Amino acid sequence: MNEQMPAIPSADGGHLRVRIDFAYDGGPFSGWAVQPGLPTVQGTIESGLELLFRRHVRLTVAGRTDAGVHARGQVTHIDLDPAEWSALSRGREIDPAAALKRRLQATVNRYLPPNAAARTVYAANPASPIVVRAVSLAPAGFDARFSALWRRYSYRIADRSELQDPLSRGTVLWHSEELDERLLNSGAQPLLGLQDFRAFCKPRPGATTVRELQRFEFEREVDGVLRATVQADAFCHNMVRALIGSALRVGSGEEPPEWLGERLHSRRKDARSVLAPAHPLVLEEVRYPDDAAELALRAELTRARREP
Repeated sequence: MNEQMPAIPSADGGHLRVRIDFAYDGGPFSGWAVQPGLPTVQGTIESGLELLFRRHVRLTVAGRTDAGVHARGQVTHIDLDPAEWSALSRGREIDPAAALKRRLQATVNRYLPPNAAARTVYAANPASPIVVRAVSLAPAGFDARFSALWRRYSYRIADRSELQDPLSRGTVLWHSEELDERLLNSGAQPLLGLQDFRAFCKPRPGATTVRELQRFEFEREVDGVLRATVQADAFCHNMVRALIGSALRVGSGEEPPEWLGERLHSRRKDARSVLAPAHPLVLEEVRYPDDAAELALRAELTRARREP
């Protein structure tokens, strides 16, 4: 997966920072980040932006998602020249943000991979796997990646045959054994807080594996499906899937609840380190400070912790 540094406004302050919110079905894509020769969410959106602005426009994202992972609340930003922003209205009394939202959706649809484009069955009902949710001028100091306070994921599991709905099989894990949510929550509790999650992630060279896990809990939805909620200030590569995969061993009774805490403190992976399948994982929300004045401070503090 290619590493890309976040876009930073020019020193003269001449660029406008634009926030763009997306939702997407990760099934047709090889993850978020651009990879040569592979369809990715970032690559598809950046192709659409390039068509609009006649230059490469780099996206900075709140959180990269793995192949097959979905998002309802992904947040990105781009930097535009003021003239580019104004030109979106084409001389009419149209909000540039609304114009960009509409035109970007249209251009993104042109660059969908073949298996995704095939989902558009009727012209009157375009079923694009990427949806532009919102476009707005970002407050001063906003950085989609570094200003975030937390990211929240969900993961849904059908652990009984009567819960296995073929219409939702693309976003729900069909687990062969019934899971005990009491064991799951008991095992998850010791992992909360500021911890080193080296045992539950794929470390990147020079990067820290210390994260603040704020929520890790399991509950039954009304239909009986088990939903995991995982929230942290940020996540290491594969961290959510590793947490879920390990927790499933506890929920099925293969391991005792204390095993998760023991793994955490060992700070090493072993043969039982299995990633949960990607397709039920959804990035639900990214939260930022409500006070615009805190955005730049949050970005500065986070960048100091995250970058080597």
